[in-house]
Amino acid sequence: MAIVTRVPLGFPTPSFSSSLSKCKSSQCHKQYRHSLVALSSPSTTSLRVPETSTLFSPYIILSNSSYSPFQQKKDTKGFRRVKVVSAAMADLAPSTVLVTGAGGRTGQIVYKKLKERSEQYVARGLVRTEESKEKIGGADDVFVGDIRDAGSLVPAIQGIDALVILTSAVPKMKPGFDPSKGGRPEFYFEDGAYPEQVDWIGQKNQIDAAKAAGVKQIVLVGSMGGTDLNNPLNSLGNGNILVWKRKAEQYLADSGVPYTIIRAGGLQDKEGGIRELLIGKDDELLKTDTRTIARADVAEVCLQALQFEEAKFKAFDLSSKPEGAGTPTKDFKALFAQITTRF
Repeated sequence: MAIVTRVPLGFPTPSFSSSLSKCKSSQCHKQYRHSLVALSSPSTTSLRVPETSTLFSPYIILSNSSYSPFQQKKDTKGFRRVKVVSAAMADLAPSTVLVTGAGGRTGQIVYKKLKERSEQYVARGLVRTEESKEKIGGADDVFVGDIRDAGSLVPAIQGIDALVILTSAVPKMKPGFDPSKGGRPEFYFEDGAYPEQVDWIGQKNQIDAAKAAGVKQIVLVGSMGGTDLNNPLNSLGNGNILVWKRKAEQYLADSGVPYTIIRAGGLQDKEGGIRELLIGKDDELLKTDTRTIARADVAEVCLQALQFEEAKFKAFDLSSKPEGAGTPTKDFKALFAQITTRF
C-alpha cells in the first residue's frame, strides 16, 4: 500500500494549523491545489482520495494544476485518482553534492551552506589532511584525499549527484621579505603543489572521476585573467597558474558533463548577499572598477548554479558592485540567463 509522505516544498503551502475535519466543501480543493503528494512506491502509484477529502495540505497537488506531473481521473464511486510519476519522487530527493577544497576559505563556506540546506542537499567535503577535516568539524561526510591521486577520489565521488571544484594551487611568500625596504615579495610553490599538478592534473582527475561516476553537473571555480598570458598571477613562482586553470576549464567544457565555470574576481573575506553581482566574459570586468567579489557570494552562486538549467553549459566572469551601490542580487535564474558564453 502506498504511504503518503511529507516532503519539503519550495513554494508556500496553505496553513496546516486548522483541523482538516472542518473543511468539507469542494472549495478546499481549490485552496490546496498547489500542495504536493509524494508516494513511497518506486513505480507509478495511484492514490484514491474522496471528492470531499481535505487531505491536500502539505502533501497533495491536484492534477489539474498546469505544471503537475500527476494524472487524475474520477471513478464511478466519487473518488479522485491521483497518479504520481515516480520520476517526480527522484526530483524531490536531496542532491548529494561534493565540494573539493572544502578546507579552503571559499570551500568552507560552500560546505557550510550545503549543510545548512539539508532539505535540498546531502553535503560531502574533500580535504587534503586530517587537520583540515577537523578544522571544518570532522564529520563523517568529510573525506581525506589527494586530487593528484585519482584513486583516492573514488570514495568521496561515488554516489554523488554534483561536484563543486574549489581546489587550487596556493603560492607562498619566500621568507625574508621586508616591506620597509621597498621592492616586491617573491613567491614559490611547494614541491608537488605547482599549478600544473594541482590546477591541471588534479582538476582533470576530479572531472574524470565525476564523469565515470555519472555525476549530473560539475561547478568549477576558476579565476578571471586567463585571457592574458602576461597577467601578473602567472608570474607568481613561475607557476603560470592561470594557464593551467584555463586548460582544466577547457577540459571540463569538452567532457560532455553539464558544467558551470565561474571565473571569480579578486576574492574578499566579506559578508555575502548584500551586493549586486555582475556577469562578464573574456576578462572585460578587469577593465572596470568592479573587479572583486566576496567569497560568500561566490559560494552562493555555486549552490544556485545547481538549481537552474540556465546555469548549465555556461562559463562566465563574476564580480560585484561595492556594497550600497546597486540592488543586491536575489534572482539567480535571471542572473544566469544573462550568460551567453559556453567558454
